[in-house]
Amino acid sequence: MTQALLDHRARGRNGRTAAVVAAVSAVLVLLLTVLDAAPAIVAGLGLFTLPALWDLVSDRPSGLTLTEDSLHWFSGKQADTIPLPRIKAVRLDRRLDLSFRVSVVLRDDRRIRLPQECLPPIPLLETALTRAGLRVERHPFSLL
Repeated sequence: MTQALLDHRARGRNGRTAAVVAAVSAVLVLLLTVLDAAPAIVAGLGLFTLPALWDLVSDRPSGLTLTEDSLHWFSGKQADTIPLPRIKAVRLDRRLDLSFRVSVVLRDDRRIRLPQECLPPIPLLETALTRAGLRVERHPFSLL
């Protein structure tokens, strides 16, 4: 059995998501009661919390494992395992919202984009990829 260089697991139901949903809900209630905002506007703003609420309800597991032989990721019903010899490089694209998009570039120049929810902190991921001998490309503020 090969040793895991990186083993990251996450769940949709976590304290940070619950705290953000609670804070946004409190602000929406304050808008309705204190500022007497229009209910349609508050309801429209409340729609932006639906993805976070879905994460709390569904509690989907996700994660990424990097071993000496392969890169494995999973998120909900999606999963893939890529042998390291097939990987040409890993692109870390910084987006305008300061998050990262991670793409695995294969030897045949196909790209596999990793889901955001399965990613560990980027410095940890970059260190593990470098230790595995993979080329890591950083691209600041990529629009595509």
